[in-house]
Amino acid sequence: MAVKTQSYDSEWQVKYASQVATAEEAVSHIKPGQRVFLGTGAAVPQELVRALIARAGQLPDVQIVNLLMVGGPEDQYMELAEHFDVNAFFVSSTIRGADQEGLVDYTPILVSDVPRLFSSGELPLDVALIHVTPPDDRGLCSFGVSVDIVKSAAANAGWVIAQVNPQMPRLLGNSFIDVYDIDTLVPADVPILQAEQYVPDEVSSTIGQYVSALIDDGATLEIGIGRTPPAVLDHLGDKKDLGIHTESMFDGFIDLIQQGVITGLRKSHDRGKHVASFCLGTQRLYDFMDNNPDFAMHPTEYVNDPSLIAEQHKMIAVNAALEVDLTGQVCADSIGTRFFSGIGGQADFNRGAARSEDGKAIIVMPSTAKNGTISRIVTTLSPGAGVVTTRGDVHYVVTEYGVAYLRGKSVQERALALISIAHPDYRAELLRQAIETHYIRPELADVEGRIAIGPRELSTSMVLRDGTQINVRPINPMDAPQMKNLFYALSQQSVYFRFMQYLNKMPQKQIQDFVYIDHRNEVSLVATLPEAYGEDIIAVGGYYLDPKTNRAEVAFLVEDAWQNKGLGSFLLKHLIEIAKRNGIAGFYGEALQNNQAMQAVLRKSGHKMQSRIADGIFEFQIDFV
Repeated sequence: MAVKTQSYDSEWQVKYASQVATAEEAVSHIKPGQRVFLGTGAAVPQELVRALIARAGQLPDVQIVNLLMVGGPEDQYMELAEHFDVNAFFVSSTIRGADQEGLVDYTPILVSDVPRLFSSGELPLDVALIHVTPPDDRGLCSFGVSVDIVKSAAANAGWVIAQVNPQMPRLLGNSFIDVYDIDTLVPADVPILQAEQYVPDEVSSTIGQYVSALIDDGATLEIGIGRTPPAVLDHLGDKKDLGIHTESMFDGFIDLIQQGVITGLRKSHDRGKHVASFCLGTQRLYDFMDNNPDFAMHPTEYVNDPSLIAEQHKMIAVNAALEVDLTGQVCADSIGTRFFSGIGGQADFNRGAARSEDGKAIIVMPSTAKNGTISRIVTTLSPGAGVVTTRGDVHYVVTEYGVAYLRGKSVQERALALISIAHPDYRAELLRQAIETHYIRPELADVEGRIAIGPRELSTSMVLRDGTQINVRPINPMDAPQMKNLFYALSQQSVYFRFMQYLNKMPQKQIQDFVYIDHRNEVSLVATLPEAYGEDIIAVGGYYLDPKTNRAEVAFLVEDAWQNKGLGSFLLKHLIEIAKRNGIAGFYGEALQNNQAMQAVLRKSGHKMQSRIADGIFEFQIDFV
């Protein structure tokens, strides 16, 4: 038992003796046919559950309503499901087996809507079994690790029975109930349930790195439950003044708070407070949050309110998916017809973050399931799969192979973007199916094997003399529209210098050659400028390896407005570093004789260069050794 400062009235059992009862006496108030709410998450009142199961034979047609069951013995939850009609708003791992045996019913609903079910009488509650701290000297009990829908359930149930536990951490915020609003108090000095904290594997860690690059200083975070979303937190150590407005609080937040990375000082609401509605952690988390004024627990109707979420500046929502189809539909609650989890807060936070100023709604998942035998990116969702985030609401999808940005993109652009972050073993089949379903034009069939996002380690950045930061990253299939924009932003002279001919438009084949590359024999980088709607491509550079000579042909192009600022030289030096790491012996290429700017960049490469002019063409070869 953890040592904690006593924050309750030590005489409470005497002061409220008329309300105190044993667990067995308390559940005797429950009658056949009633609907009973059961406290959620780590605050499932275990002593009351045991007493309830012991009376099962006397309580026919009793329905148990619950949001989330975690921790505790699974056989107890199975026994609960065998004796009562269990109606869950979320199918957690502890009851998944019972659900798949038909012993548990699942109600799909946005979590933010559940309190209204109770208050409107649409889902009336006869009894609420909850778990709280002992009352303090003002007679207030804290809901502790689960406020979520429990507060609403307690406010709307006909009879409230509370397991009163001195080991429950006293968490602050809108998280209290008056002792006189509780009908029966059941003393129980027992440990609080703890939730397993997943250690990120290599795949989850890689996804976390990609997501961390999307998170700006001052952002407010919602991190969903599961194996993958929490991995993001391991890669935020260099961020500043992050905030928390999330459903679930877990151990991963602690180190970032202690390091001063998470301060909440730039939040639009609850500035300086770490806001959540329930906790799924270990004793370390419970001790850290106990009586800690930096934390504020609030009920679901506040935390999950999409309009409030949207008002947070730079709101970032990170949630998991089971499957995503090529149009962007996100399945998160079922595997085919088998319910696996629930809608939860994903839709609430996804919509809120998408509407936040500079906010981002991010869906994360490994690219495969069942040890790589199943692709999670599919042409069409599995029969029976539920759409939690619609194709109209999805913004970012992230796997260990990269980031696909889908907002405002056509079906073809979405399909290509998602194929590029699918596991390489499944890209060819996805492309074939996408062409068959007319998501992708048939002429793109020849890009098979070249739909990929380049390695993250090729990315870098530079700061111009005027302080402008330019990001450099591998090109990807989603850049096709931006490459067209770059072309049309060029002067005729720049077009002529790059392509050695005058062109009125960039041929589709040329665009394909730019963006569809294998990132092995060919490397292509784009220099981008961040914009409110995403980014502008202002330069491109790359090389193509000739395996016979172990030398690569190099070329680059800079938009006129950004020429003579060092971009060309920076791109060339970065490409040389990449080529040398890959064991390439040197670069070669051609430029027009009067393209003096290109020649000047090449001469400043820092490596030995041979050149000659023939028929108005400047031919060069750069040796790395």
